[in-house]
Amino acid sequence: MKNETSLYRAARRCLLENEVEAKLNLTDQLAQAWRLGELGLSDWSPADDVIEAGHPPLPELVHPSKLPRRGLGTEQGRVALIHAIAHIEFNAINLAWDAVQRFPDMPEKFYSDWIQVAVEEVRHFRLLRERLRDAGADYGDFPAHNGLWEMAVRTADDPLVRMALVPRMLEARGLDVTPGIMARFRKAGDQETVAVLQVILDEEVGHVQFGSNWFAWLCEQRGVDPETTYFDLLDNVLNGEIRCPLHRQARLDAGFSESELERLEALCAKH
Repeated sequence: MKNETSLYRAARRCLLENEVEAKLNLTDQLAQAWRLGELGLSDWSPADDVIEAGHPPLPELVHPSKLPRRGLGTEQGRVALIHAIAHIEFNAINLAWDAVQRFPDMPEKFYSDWIQVAVEEVRHFRLLRERLRDAGADYGDFPAHNGLWEMAVRTADDPLVRMALVPRMLEARGLDVTPGIMARFRKAGDQETVAVLQVILDEEVGHVQFGSNWFAWLCEQRGVDPETTYFDLLDNVLNGEIRCPLHRQARLDAGFSESELERLEALCAKH
């Protein structure tokens, strides 16, 4: 981060970087510069022109319906599923940097939290890419979809909505499904990938917790009820459709209340 003093500008540079290795390395450098006090909360500019995050030419981005089913009965299916998870982690790096560069006038800890998320998402991506390379593949070898970034665009105008619908909806869904994915890899005899997914699950609880903390803080600042606001937002986006089962303990650890979980499970029961 030489010659850069603005955290916002540095984060935007990370976000817009297209080359994979450069984005990973810039993340490491920016996080260190922030820890050393070399970057300040100055020179923010609107992010209206940032409508597409930096990503390499491959993987090809297609509609989710165009993606092949990823069964673990074959080596190809196993590798394709690892690739799909790696792509989620790559997108999550961009979402973390977007939160840093897009929303000014937040407490300093907000930026520290999302920088930590970016660093951990980089670690997750590297672990998964190593599993791909062990199998003779690499990131970009399979098509992928852009759903995570599309949600970033939908929530670009309001950090409260971002916290509700990215960490507390999309990433929380990851907490629910990861144990089942781990069981499938365990059944396929791939203990190395199971171990990687355990690292990811443990740290993603913290990411959702950050979302819960900042969502609650923003609700308090605006004098609105967090639970009512959250379910109103979910209803607008999901039309009340929630997938189950929920990973109750992980969600509790990540800042969901028992009342929220009961309401989510009641929505599940309707569908």
